[in-house]
Amino acid sequence: MKKPVVIAAILVAIAFVPPAFASGADEAIRHYKGKPVETLPEAVKTFSEYNAKLEAILKGNVSDAAMADVHVLTYTLENALGKMNEELTKLAETLEKLHQASEKLDRESVVQHGDEYLSVSRQVVK
Repeated sequence: MKKPVVIAAILVAIAFVPPAFASGADEAIRHYKGKPVETLPEAVKTFSEYNAKLEAILKGNVSDAAMADVHVLTYTLENALGKMNEELTKLAETLEKLHQASEKLDRESVVQHGDEYLSVSRQVVK
């Protein structure tokens, strides 16, 4: 007989609890698109710039405002990493073609795939 009363009391209590927010404040989390990244060189540059911004924030007082800044800049970092991942996956495929051509002593393909590989890899490492 006590169970229905306890359950009813819990349900009434839950009805009056305000919704939780990750920020701890009375506003919902905002989602951003971040800075768009179209090319590998742009992704590398953006990745470097936004990592520096994150590092600067983390070296200081990580206040609520700083955490909001981190939240916003992570969207751009995700865009940069996504583009880098996409391009480096293609680069890995090119490297595998180069590898296989070298095993077959296919000089023409080695040169072709080697040039393709280097043209992309140089955009990441100079």
